[in-house]
Amino acid sequence: MTKKLVGQMLAAQILSALTVSLCLLIDNLMIGRYLGEGALTAYGLAGPVLLVIGAVGSMLCAGAQVACGKSLGRGDKEETDIGYSSSIAIAAVFSVAFTLLVALLRVPLARLLGAKESVLLADTSGYMAGFVIGAPASMGALILVPFLQMAGQGNLLIAAVLGMTVADVGFDLLNVLVFHGGMFGMGLASSLSYYVAMLIGGGYFLSKKCVYSFSLKRVLGRKIRELLAGGLPTIFGMASTVALVFAVNSLLLDLNGQAAVAAYAVITTITNAANCISTGMGGVALTLSGVFYNEEDRAGIGELLKLLSKRAVLLGAVGMALLIAFARPLVTLFVPTAGESQSMAILGLRMFAIGLIPCCFSNALRNCYQGTGRVVMMEAISVLANAVLPTLAALALGRAAGVNAVWLYFVAGEVLTLVCVMGFVWLKKGGVTWKPEDILLLRDDFGVPEKDRLEAPLRDMDGVMSFSRSAADFCRAHGGGERLAAHLALCVEEMGTNIVSHGFAAGGKNSLSIRLQVKDGRWTLRFRDDCMAFDPVSHVQQNEGESLGIRLAMRMADEARYTYSMNLNNLTLVLRDI
Repeated sequence: MTKKLVGQMLAAQILSALTVSLCLLIDNLMIGRYLGEGALTAYGLAGPVLLVIGAVGSMLCAGAQVACGKSLGRGDKEETDIGYSSSIAIAAVFSVAFTLLVALLRVPLARLLGAKESVLLADTSGYMAGFVIGAPASMGALILVPFLQMAGQGNLLIAAVLGMTVADVGFDLLNVLVFHGGMFGMGLASSLSYYVAMLIGGGYFLSKKCVYSFSLKRVLGRKIRELLAGGLPTIFGMASTVALVFAVNSLLLDLNGQAAVAAYAVITTITNAANCISTGMGGVALTLSGVFYNEEDRAGIGELLKLLSKRAVLLGAVGMALLIAFARPLVTLFVPTAGESQSMAILGLRMFAIGLIPCCFSNALRNCYQGTGRVVMMEAISVLANAVLPTLAALALGRAAGVNAVWLYFVAGEVLTLVCVMGFVWLKKGGVTWKPEDILLLRDDFGVPEKDRLEAPLRDMDGVMSFSRSAADFCRAHGGGERLAAHLALCVEEMGTNIVSHGFAAGGKNSLSIRLQVKDGRWTLRFRDDCMAFDPVSHVQQNEGESLGIRLAMRMADEARYTYSMNLNNLTLVLRDI
């Protein structure tokens, strides 16, 4: 089931990662074709401010994924709703404050970023002024992505991305062909398209189908602190990226002037879109590793890293091949006139493409570290890969071999980061190891040993009855009494029968995974299926006299928790020996 879940989530996460980069890509394309190289340079100089907007949104998004991944792993819906309410509240405050700050300080910010000449200064500050109007929507879109993902609304994410794309193209064309609003108009077009995406995606949260409940009473200081703490490692990575862009812009201005900065703007815009693959992998890694970690599922975390590693190689290789093959036509979309900027951008894009495979793996790995509580490792990877190593590589290569060698900084930073991480892991483990649990530095006592758990994927009633008998035998073999063995077997039989009989579609490919584990005297049964949403805990509370089998299973359990997330029903029953 993990393989199927990773496949479903990865597609949606990659598409959702486009919510920021796609608008920037379209803006860059329109600017290059209609407003010229000077405007393209202004766009490149404004890059760090645009990245800060994404950094804050990504921080809150990651915080929500970490916090709500924990509560989902525990099956605690109320705590998930507290996380949802607190996330929306803090995102609203941050986005409005940031909008006002940039709007008031846009001119001095433009000067600080290197826009000295009057026209370049006006274009840079103007674009920031238009773009920052959309900060509430862009941050809002990012913060709602994990909640849409956990609610299984992947199609709505796709619709929001498509709506935003169409709107941005339309607004950009209106700006350059009708209103002639210059760089301010281009930034405003992006802002408006973000609001279109919010209207499409946000409609779910106002509907009766929404599985989350917002309330100002649920906006709690402790949860806000947890969200910020969970997202803090992400802000390290994004802040490092901002510093890197600033450093490379300064180096390129010194080495080659505006032509190199314009080329860099094109390269980063295209590669930001391509890096949605690695961003999507990071989102899947963060959400699922958090869920598995809080379920103490050691095997699940290991399988997750293996699956993501394989996809890193496959998708990274595909992305690399496409960028290398189509570098010239892609760059020509942005810089139609042959010249120094165009030739540098083509070469630089091909050099960047080489780093996609290590980037995909690095992003998956660092988010697994974050989801499993290894925050220092995540921060170290972020700072090394996004700032320290690529900046040093850019400076060394640029000074030694000229401006064209600078473009190798991306692959150099990613490869050197992985070398540093694996060297540290092998040092900690006392030798070379490729085991996922060793690479993730999981504690030896983490999780339930294989001998103390029983798990199987089931597709029919025969499988349910077989697991019911195995659960009773497992209980007896681990010292449980006959009464407890009978209760466990009956819970499996009743809940499994209900899921297969009423949840599985005729001739469909539904699946059910049941896991039984014992730890510290607690016998935990977890049922996970991909059928239509059904909450048995609420059902028996609201329907007296119905569903006697489910009601009996609930009465046998000391604890019963249900959540619906990522298109999966998750029911946890905890029993103790009698």
